Amino acid sequence: MKTIGFIGCGNMGRAMVEGIMKANLVDGDHMIVSNAHPERLSELSEIYDCYISDNESVAKNSDIVVLAIKPYLYKEVITSIKDIVKDDVIIINIAAGISTQDVVEMFGRKVKTVKAMPNTPAMVQEAMSALSFSDNCDQDDKEDVIAIFESFGQCREVEERLMDAVMVVSGSSPAYIFMVLEAMADGAVMQGLPRNDAYAFAAQAMIGSAKMMLETGKHPGELKDMVCSPAGTTIEAVAKMEEMGLRSAIIEGMRACANRGKEMSKK
Repeated sequence: MKTIGFIGCGNMGRAMVEGIMKANLVDGDHMIVSNAHPERLSELSEIYDCYISDNESVAKNSDIVVLAIKPYLYKEVITSIKDIVKDDVIIINIAAGISTQDVVEMFGRKVKTVKAMPNTPAMVQEAMSALSFSDNCDQDDKEDVIAIFESFGQCREVEERLMDAVMVVSGSSPAYIFMVLEAMADGAVMQGLPRNDAYAFAAQAMIGSAKMMLETGKHPGELKDMVCSPAGTTIEAVAKMEEMGLRSAIIEGMRACANRGKEMSKK
């Protein structure tokens, strides 16, 4: 059993740790977590019996190290651990704007590196993650990393140059989806439905619709048309949403997200 270490455990890091532990991929003895504010991790340690330690201990004892820290901290943290990590360590980079080449240059040697783009539904084992492996990762390395990401959802291997596209459609998209869900619930409350019921109906409608598309393989436009009866209520809603620019707002928001990612990668 490989030891997995997390340096940093904010929202995304904690979601991944909880997903891995809920799936029983490793036991508490093989999960080490550090954070700038370790006191915030006491509950995590109590629930999953994992080790809460410092960055150096994570680096020394882990076979796979996930750098779940802000992009601006990468150079500082890597400088402090690059001489103490295991020779065959796998470094997983989940930061926007930090490339595989950036990580290699910070380490000063050709370390095994995985560029990953997970999302926060990892906490409920429904993440969608993208993975890109450096050329010195062998098949066993890939299988170990894929097992981690499949423990809390699904993953696909993509070319690293496509990570900005993955970021806008998956990495950042839970925020957009929660905004849409909240708006749907507000609309239902406006029509008299109690708030808790409104959230439940909106959320299950989202889950069911996504599952319907994935399992039927039908185009989302075709599935939309199935709900829109001639001269009915749904087509009125669709027409008004088109008039108000729903699609354009989403596309332009995703374009802004991608542009920000490109700006961060140039720093």
